[in-house]
Amino acid sequence: MVGSMNFGMSSPYIEAFSIAKGAAAKVFSVIDRVSPINSLSEDGNRPGKMDGNICFRDVHFEYPTRSDVKVLQGLNLDINRGETVALVGSSGCGKSTCIQLIQRFYDPRQGMVMIDGNNVKELNISWLRKHIGVVGQEPVLFNTTIAENIGYGADGATESDIQEAAKEANAHDFISKLPQGYNTLVGERGAQLSGGQKQRIAIARALVRKPVILLLDEATSALDATSESKVQQALDKVSKGRTTVIVAHRLSTIRTADKIVVISNGKVVEQGTHMDLLGLRGHYHALVNAQQLNAIDEIENKNEDKSEGKVQRLGRMTRTSTGSDFSIHEDERPTVIEDIEEHQPPPVSMMRILKKNMPEWPFILIGSLGSIVMGFAMPIFGVLFGDILGVMARPDDQEVRDGTDEYSLYFVIAGVAVGIATFLQIYTYGVAGEKLTMRLRGELFESMVQQEVAWFDKKSNNSGSLCARLSGDAASVQGATGQRVGIVLQSIATIGLGVALALYYEWRLGLVTLCFTPVILVAQYLFLKSSRGETFSNQQALEKSSKIAVEAVGNIRTVASLGREQTFHELYMLELLPAHKVALRNTHIRGLVFGLARSIMFFAYSTTMYYGGQLMVEDGIPFETILKVGQTLMMGTMSIANAIGFAPNFQKGIAAASHIFHLLDRKPQIYDPPQVSERNWTPEGNVKYQQVEFFYPSRPSISVLQGLNVDVLDGQTVALVGQSGCGKSTCIQLLERFYDPVSGSVCIDEHDVSSVTMHSLRLQLGIVSQEPVLFDRTIAENIAYGDIGRTVPMSEIIEAAKKANIHNFITTLPLGYDTRLGEKGTQLSGGQKQRVAIARALIRNPRVLLLDEATSALDTESEKVVQEALDKAKVGRTCIIIAHRLSTIQDADVIFVMNHGQVAEMGTHSELLSKHGLYYKLCSMQSGPR
Repeated sequence: MVGSMNFGMSSPYIEAFSIAKGAAAKVFSVIDRVSPINSLSEDGNRPGKMDGNICFRDVHFEYPTRSDVKVLQGLNLDINRGETVALVGSSGCGKSTCIQLIQRFYDPRQGMVMIDGNNVKELNISWLRKHIGVVGQEPVLFNTTIAENIGYGADGATESDIQEAAKEANAHDFISKLPQGYNTLVGERGAQLSGGQKQRIAIARALVRKPVILLLDEATSALDATSESKVQQALDKVSKGRTTVIVAHRLSTIRTADKIVVISNGKVVEQGTHMDLLGLRGHYHALVNAQQLNAIDEIENKNEDKSEGKVQRLGRMTRTSTGSDFSIHEDERPTVIEDIEEHQPPPVSMMRILKKNMPEWPFILIGSLGSIVMGFAMPIFGVLFGDILGVMARPDDQEVRDGTDEYSLYFVIAGVAVGIATFLQIYTYGVAGEKLTMRLRGELFESMVQQEVAWFDKKSNNSGSLCARLSGDAASVQGATGQRVGIVLQSIATIGLGVALALYYEWRLGLVTLCFTPVILVAQYLFLKSSRGETFSNQQALEKSSKIAVEAVGNIRTVASLGREQTFHELYMLELLPAHKVALRNTHIRGLVFGLARSIMFFAYSTTMYYGGQLMVEDGIPFETILKVGQTLMMGTMSIANAIGFAPNFQKGIAAASHIFHLLDRKPQIYDPPQVSERNWTPEGNVKYQQVEFFYPSRPSISVLQGLNVDVLDGQTVALVGQSGCGKSTCIQLLERFYDPVSGSVCIDEHDVSSVTMHSLRLQLGIVSQEPVLFDRTIAENIAYGDIGRTVPMSEIIEAAKKANIHNFITTLPLGYDTRLGEKGTQLSGGQKQRVAIARALIRNPRVLLLDEATSALDTESEKVVQEALDKAKVGRTCIIIAHRLSTIQDADVIFVMNHGQVAEMGTHSELLSKHGLYYKLCSMQSGPR
């Protein structure tokens, strides 16, 4: 009977086995999977050296997730050692795919890719990638220091190696100006740096390994004119002596290449030098004409003869001067990120958690009643057990039969009651707990997305930590609610009734046995105290390790190209180690406390029987009374031991709840003004920046805007130009009200953006950023996300796609507009992603269109058509353009040249050129508008 009782007591723990089995299925499916391309494998050839001869032989390829779409269709290409070869062609033709095949991210379905005559499939993957330097179109940096980011490029890179690579990439000067220099943290995905800064650090990371093969996938697309010129010179210099493969949309950057290869429909259609291909008057000639490489503005033509020497002189000045108004050594935003100290949030009371569960009060009430009935069952069982033994000791056989029949019926009734109570307890508390978890997850995510952008800049609020809180904390709260509360309530009922019955039947015996209770309570208190520290340590370890895992998996292509899989694995394990040590230490404490709780009932039982025997001899107390007192108190101590078994889960639940409520209670620093209606606010589109001063909250010592004044009239197209980090993108973020200015005002139609609701403000703004962010949904859903206030009809989605020059491509996909894009839109090329993002911006028909390098990722053909579409889209609305490529903003109504957080010059393209000022210097660095 005791054995079966213990089996019943173990039933709550069985839940842990089922949860573990469900989780293990996913874990082991990943662990047991054998990768066909294993970068950590020691298999494969490791030749003595790599020369750098690359050969594609009849390569056919399609991505595994889109097996119906042929990317390469019999590609044949030879790249000789030391050559600089450029791959050009329309977006999606397979240029970047070639780069990925050289690194062996994928294997071709047919044909082979060879390096120095060796099939890359036969080479050791780690050895192969160590000899290849890669700079991608969207540079990925990791949330660590600049020095470590560059050092990831080569094992054992010294400080001098890192600085030398930074100098080659034109990054050393701006890094040296930062307060912490090379030890400056760059933020998640390099968010604290401008696009140009990130790209140059990525170039330095590729150069530090001194690669034999250098792969440049639009390596200068994110740079401003000044930086591009110097970085291009650096790339030209470091390309010498090594095989260089360049993927380029801007043909001006590859005119000096040894060989230019034009790819169309997955095949090589033309190859040769720039002049050879121009002479063919084929595909390349058409691309060149589309970009008008040789077109020079009329005003420049007029002034060319007069000022040719002056332009060259100005070019030299801007390349060497450090004291001019427009120094190319960028006074860029230093990236001093506050190291936010992570405090343990204040504990929350159990009542607050239960209040959050109040909508389920009928379930909790029924479950609590069931728990109390279960708690009463054990002491009542002790009483019945003592009574039936007393009946069996009677001398009259008939009385024994009648008494045992009666008490057996009581046992049956008690069994039925306990069975029903157990079902109600587990079912109702389970439902209430799951509903609470669902509610907390929803409120937690809602609270996260309502926080201001500056909150996400903090190191402790990176995506990995927030994901850990969403997935782990909300689920852990069930440890302090649900069935665990039922067990605790059951234990309280048991010990309460047990003590009451013991004192009722024989108060002296009850008091003696009760002396053992404080020992258990003190042990429980000490255990909970140590368990709270362990829970907080585990929470921090989970957040930090999740951050590393999310960062590594989210940027796996960069991690793989750098050969840093093992490095991130070690960092992940390192973050888990401190919590692991604390858990090992506390396991011993938990074992001692749990052992004491389990064994104390035997000591209590021994004392009860010893003292009870004395009372029987001296006072003539019936032995069944002694048994009743012993049984009820024994059941009480067993219940406390069972409650202690759930203490770790209970403590984790309390700690998780404190994290959740700490965030739920936080008020965003940027919020809607009180009592403002969002209805009927349709601005005309006049934008005004008045005496705006601003610094980023995480870098209060660095002023980004210093008294900025900009007026944009309704329907005007205005361009903001200037060096990287001068505050162009900051202007857009202030207009979107991601941040509030320190002083001054940002207005639309004389309305300060802080005086209207953020929803109504942002509904009037359409934005296309330099690095487009798409979601893992269908193409149609991604475009429709541009206007979530209504159900967007398919006809409007198609119309927006046509305007963005993406409709024809979408219709070639097997699933058309229902094609899923994968995480961050990885199933599309850079140009395709950008065009979907443009369509998404156009779908809401915004009053103000914001273009932050909107065409930087497009190939020549797409750029021309999209530019025409944007020109049409700009009609009748205000448009603010941020541009490094001055050719895209020549037709702007007003061009504002920004320098050191202020407007240095303003005017039309021709007016600014005639001034021969800062804008003219920018144009000279680009060798005339392209």
